This record gives sequence, C-alpha cells and structure tokens, in this order.
Amino acid sequence: MQAQLTVMKNAMPQSPYISKSKFLAGQQCQKLLWYQYNAKQLIPEPDAQTQAIFDQGHQVGELAKQLFPGGVEIGGDVDDFDKILIQSKEAQKLRRPLYEAAFSYNGGFARADILNPVGRDAWDLVEVKSTTAVKDIHLHDLAFQTFVFSGAGLKIKSCILAHINPDFIKNGPIDPHRFFVLEDVTSQVSAPSRSIESKLDEMFATIRLRQCPEIRIGPHCDDPYPCPLHDHCWNFLPESNVTTLYRGGTKGFKLLTKGITGLTEIPDDFPLTDNQEIQRRTAKTGQPHVDKPAIRAFLKQLKYPISYLDFETLGTAIPLFDGTRPFMQIPFQYSLHVVRSPEAEPEHHKFLAEGTNDPRPEFMRSLRGALPTEGSVVAFNSQFELGRLKECSDLMPEFRPWVSNVKRRIVNLLLPFRGFRYYHPKQNGSASMKSVLPVLSGKGYDHLEIQDGTTASLQFLRATFGSASAEERAAIRAQLDEYCSRDTEGMIWIVDALRSSPILERR
Repeated sequence: MQAQLTVMKNAMPQSPYISKSKFLAGQQCQKLLWYQYNAKQLIPEPDAQTQAIFDQGHQVGELAKQLFPGGVEIGGDVDDFDKILIQSKEAQKLRRPLYEAAFSYNGGFARADILNPVGRDAWDLVEVKSTTAVKDIHLHDLAFQTFVFSGAGLKIKSCILAHINPDFIKNGPIDPHRFFVLEDVTSQVSAPSRSIESKLDEMFATIRLRQCPEIRIGPHCDDPYPCPLHDHCWNFLPESNVTTLYRGGTKGFKLLTKGITGLTEIPDDFPLTDNQEIQRRTAKTGQPHVDKPAIRAFLKQLKYPISYLDFETLGTAIPLFDGTRPFMQIPFQYSLHVVRSPEAEPEHHKFLAEGTNDPRPEFMRSLRGALPTEGSVVAFNSQFELGRLKECSDLMPEFRPWVSNVKRRIVNLLLPFRGFRYYHPKQNGSASMKSVLPVLSGKGYDHLEIQDGTTASLQFLRATFGSASAEERAAIRAQLDEYCSRDTEGMIWIVDALRSSPILERR
C-alpha cells in the first residue's frame, strides 16, 4: 500500500555514533533513523520556516549562556566528532561552565547546551528550550544526555530545563534571569534514562538493516515534530483521502489499517460525524454541499459599507519591543478593502511598518483613520484580528472605545466554512482561506512569492531586522503588499461567489 524508497546499502553507517537528535528521530520513527544513516541525500533540507525555528532556538541558547557566565565554548566550527570529544575532556578539568561540551558512551554522542560545575566534582546539566513549558520530548532529550554523560564518567547532580518564562514582559534590555525559568526535572528524567541502552541497541540494529524498515504512517509522523519524510511516506494516498477527515483524530488511520485510503471507499456503516459525512458525500458526487438558508442568513447580516480586513503579525521568542511577551503577536501590516455599496468598486487602504520601532502605535492610528465608522467589518477568523486590537488597546487605552465599536461590527467569514454550511470536495477537510478561495473563485496564492502568514512574518523580520540589502528590502515589501492585499481581495471574491445565484442554486 505505501510507496517505499528501497535504497540498498552494504556499508556501515557514516558515523559510529547515534547523536541526540538522531536518537530522538529514532524514537519517533525507525524509518527516519534508517534514512539518516543510509540515504541521507534523500532527506529534504529544512525549509525556511523550519530553519527559522532552529535559528530562534540558537538565539535563545545564546541568551541562556548569560545565566552561567565565564564559560568555555567547545567546538566552535569544528565538525570532527573526535576532536570535539578531546576538547570537551580537556575543558572538563577547568571546572568552569561548559557550552556545547560533547561526550560519548556506548555508541551514543551528546552535546550539552550547558554543563555547570557544582561542588568538587559534579555537574548540573542544563538544557535550553525556546518553549514556555516542559514537554515530554524534553525529558527524553535529557534522559539521553544523562545516560551518555554518566557513562562517560561525569557525575550529573541535577537535570535542569531552562525554558522561557511565559509571563516575562520586556522592559529595556533582556534580563536572562527574568526571561528564563530554570525547572529541575531530575526525578522526571530518571525513568526514561533506564531504557536508553536497550533503545540504542535497537537503533543500531535498525541502522544496519540492508533495506529500509516498513513503517505505517500514523500520528507519529507529526509527533513530536513533522517528519521530513512526510511527502515520501504519504504519497500513496489519493487527494481526497481518509486522513483529511475533519477533526478525524485517529479515525483516518484506523481506516488505513483496513486498506481504505479514499473518502469514497468508506463503508456506509462506518461512524462519521455530520461534517465528515458531508466530506464523504461530496467526494462521491464531486459537487459542493451548500446549506442555502444558512448562507443566505450569513450574507444578510453584512451591512454596507463592508470593510474587509486582514493583519500580518510577527511573534518572536525573544521580544523585540518593550511591553511585549515572548511569542506575542505584534501587528506590522494590514490590508483593508472597503466596498461602500453593491455597485461600488473596492477602495484599498494599507499599512506596512517601516523602521525598527514598535509598529503598534502607528498601525492603530492608521487603521482607525482608514476604517469606516459604520458597516460590517469582515475578517477570516476574526478572533485573531480582535485579539490583536484588544492587546494594542491594552497598551494604548485611548483606542479602547474605537476597538469596542469595531468588535460590535465584526463578522467572521470563517464561520460558514468551519460549520460546513458551504463545503467543496477540493477543500480536503480544510476551512482555511487558502482552501476556500480557489474553489469559489478559481484564484489563489500559487503565483505569489509570499504565500502564507508565517513566511510573511519571516520575510518582514529579514527585511527590517536582518541583513537584507536595500534592493532585497524593497522587493520583500512589495511582496508583502501583494500577499496581504490578496487576503482582503480574496474575501470580497468569496462573498461575491456566495451571493451569486449559481452557488446558491447548485445542488
């Protein structure tokens, strides 16, 4: 059933070690582990979004070193495992904090974010994470390190998870002692540590297999991280497949174990929710489902002038502006299309922050001046825009009456699609605008340089705070304008399509 890339290998693995990252990958999927050693060239390079997560983690890690000053950096640009091991062994004698020290034991290789000396001969193992809480994967991460370091002769006193304080609010330079929470998880690491040795043995056996092990796809493909082999392993599925069942949980994977891949193959007696039944029925007919009374009721609430509004935001682990928290979404751009009457052409208003100052004051002043004081304000998933407006008005109380007025007039364009009042089989279980717009208007985002909000945020950060040239900055800003404008134009096209009689009369 599943397409397999069967790469045969007779050679031993490229490295004699299983690193921490590969150990965690092996826990997630043996197939991924095998590829990392035997067919590494077939694993895609991290995309821009994944690389941005890595870069952000590195920035947080650098900040954490300030909690343990006077330390020794190990390795630098050295790639040779053996040389790094020798450097770490020598630095261990200095009894100073060690950054990125590496040790090996029983085939395992691990580098510690921070090893902090305590007492005469012990160490605290500090793992730095750019999250706001401890997760299970972090405990397995520390368990592997503890096994390797203890086996290499280090006395580990405590395992500490340094994660971001979710209540931190920036006020001037970042104080790492306020930014981080140091959580002792020694007792939680103890149990998973005991199984590391047997798991390593199993992983080495997997790596030495002549052919890739066959592993069924399942929830593990995206837990705890999206697998880079996702496209390879899932390409046997038809477009309208059982894993796209709306809020299906593990239901789709249960169907796969029965040999059922397509929505049209689901037996009549298989339990489905109402919305999932709509998916199955439309997959068979190829025609959209339209709840005409519900659509008419939704459209009836729209009052002219209708304002179509969309925000783009950035949210960094380390806050950029005073008064902001980690990962707080800061609006830096809006697009607003205003349609004043049924016959009127849309008027376009826009804002894109310039400079490195907090964009929110100017953003709010610009939007208040451009947005009509009456009529409906339409947004796709409007709770997001309302949340950002509330946060901005908390910072700037003078905007609170205006935000209250906007809140009374807001209309959430997501609702008829999330409620399956309109559903087209090509949406594949999604109610997102990226799925809805093409099926209703025939237009989409494929031709744009920026095609999603995460990329928009990353590109704005690169153009504003990164090393982009003046020419690159100008190009990025033009691409951001085009992308955000498409969101509000697209909402107009969606509403126009819902209003058209062919849509409402289609069976």
